Amino acid sequence: MKTTKIASLLIIIIATIALLILAQEILIPLIIAMAIWFIIKEIRDFIDKVSWIKKHVPKWLRSSFSTLIVFSILGLFSSVLAVNINELKNALPLYQNNVTEATDLINQTFNINLKTAFSDYLINFDFSQIIKNIIAEISSLFGTLFMVLIYILFLFLEESVSSDKLKYIYTSEEKHLKAKSLFADIDKSIGNYIVLKTLVSLIAGISSYVILILLDINSPFFWAFLISLFNFIPVIGALIGVLFPTIIALLQFGEIEPALLVLLLLGLTQLIVGNIIEPKIVGKSLNVSSLIIILSLAIWGSIWGIFGMVISVPFTVILIIIFSRFESTKNIAIILSEKGEIN
Repeated sequence: MKTTKIASLLIIIIATIALLILAQEILIPLIIAMAIWFIIKEIRDFIDKVSWIKKHVPKWLRSSFSTLIVFSILGLFSSVLAVNINELKNALPLYQNNVTEATDLINQTFNINLKTAFSDYLINFDFSQIIKNIIAEISSLFGTLFMVLIYILFLFLEESVSSDKLKYIYTSEEKHLKAKSLFADIDKSIGNYIVLKTLVSLIAGISSYVILILLDINSPFFWAFLISLFNFIPVIGALIGVLFPTIIALLQFGEIEPALLVLLLLGLTQLIVGNIIEPKIVGKSLNVSSLIIILSLAIWGSIWGIFGMVISVPFTVILIIIFSRFESTKNIAIILSEKGEIN
């Protein structure tokens, strides 16, 4: 019996992973849409705090206004990001010319022999291919945004009938009210986490952008965007995010001092954001086991690459929130949590 259960579990796991890989073009836009949808709902809830608006303005109009705010910000963000990517594309030949000089400088300063290994790597390294990849990513992004819009529309349509569906599922008034309260609690918890984590990442990105502007680093918005994105990845995210602009500073100026200054200031910023600001905004802890964090990064990274790593821990936190609300899955939430304490 145990063997059968284990075999069934393995088949389910393998089938799920295969589905995630094969359906990523559908699922990734859906996940992005759900995250944006939660942010839109949080903005709408904030607007609803004004009692007159909640009473006199229809819900669909409040939702439309909140959606307009979010997509206006995203549109402005995308425009600035596109400009920075173009600047980066134009600067790539300069960086390519400075690679050899930078490796010589590192070798002389730190007495580390990187030249041979780096030169061998450059033989097979084509900067023009990077440009093609960036253009492909931009094209893919526009396609994804269209799918995201479609998903958000249907999510709002689904939201409007979800209460009626609960009534049909839970025919008893007492059970219906209990289920409605439970799902509202889950919805609020997930929405709060997504909004607050996004806010922390924006703080990291904005502060990094200011530093990069002051240090005159090329394409500062692009690097700040990467730092903000990698801020969602725990443990190694901050290191990866800071490493990119540090290398670019070395290639841009051809000197060690600017690169070290970028590394120092951005590293200090990440330490402040990660150890002081984030605990105050999001909470004292993510309440996720360190082992689970590493496993999540490895598993989701192997399935969906960088995007998988970005969503790995937020997704795990959301699972803990959901599992902790049901008696049948509470033990799973305890296993996934940091110290076994769940709300």
